[in-house]
Amino acid sequence: MLTQGNKNGVLETMKPCCPNRVCWSPCTSRRTMTDADIASTSVTTPVSRQRVPWSFPQWIAHRGAGKLAPENTLAAFRVGAGHGMRAFECDVRLSADGVVFLLHDDELQRTTGVKGMACEQTWSDLSRLDAGGWHGDAYAGEPIASLESIARYVLRNRFALNIEIKPAPGQEFEVGREISRQVVGLWAPDPLAHRPLLSSFAPDALAGARQGAGELPRALLIDTLRQGWLDEVQALDCVAVVAAYPLLEAGIIERLRAAGVRAAAYTVNDSAEAHRLVALGVDSLITDEVAAFSPASSGVRVGRTAESNAPRS
Repeated sequence: MLTQGNKNGVLETMKPCCPNRVCWSPCTSRRTMTDADIASTSVTTPVSRQRVPWSFPQWIAHRGAGKLAPENTLAAFRVGAGHGMRAFECDVRLSADGVVFLLHDDELQRTTGVKGMACEQTWSDLSRLDAGGWHGDAYAGEPIASLESIARYVLRNRFALNIEIKPAPGQEFEVGREISRQVVGLWAPDPLAHRPLLSSFAPDALAGARQGAGELPRALLIDTLRQGWLDEVQALDCVAVVAAYPLLEAGIIERLRAAGVRAAAYTVNDSAEAHRLVALGVDSLITDEVAAFSPASSGVRVGRTAESNAPRS
């Protein structure tokens, strides 16, 4: 169960699973897709629809700055911006007392050195952890970032943001709904800013996000072309699919275009693959290589040039 503070500061228990939640059967198989697989796992090509506007440039910085700084920290965003990146991807979770914060793993150990499940900790405890020292002495003491702090930085610099929802097992719908509501509130002060893209591997989390803030764009993350994947995308009114890059072949791109759905790829760190995906018409590429693939680099041609002004803190 999750708790959140009401207007009087009293912690309240969030309601259990919504009876209208969307449920899907997970698929854990991982193998190279063949043409037969693509044909058998895709739905009948729908009547072509006009694709939604896309606010992201060609390159999106993975977890802030790839591997150049401690992932999912404000320091990482600043490093990525220093390399010319104008769009970012990050992972978010919900603390035990309802604060949205950035962290990829279920557990704290890898990036903070502290044992325990992240979702079981209060923000007061999480905010005191060192999320930078594991990456090097230069980042020692860098705290876990709250989404509130990232929102301020992104809005001030007019950056685009892809927020991946990482729900605790069994709480997918509730976490997706709560995070989406908080995102709306954080971006409310700037109605002209691009709305963040909410993505998740968990369809239930996206269903919760649709109920909590249906106006925010959503994307289904996929690492396999499981049976009915495109049905899920359409049932959840997703504007995009964010796929492991080996999955994106010409036939898949054609089906997404016909459905009016955008395509993004993760995690693209190889120049040859980047050229292949751009040639296919993939809309955006998520990368760790922010120094090599950015608006300021001479790498794969980008769709949007970097702004001349330096990012602001």
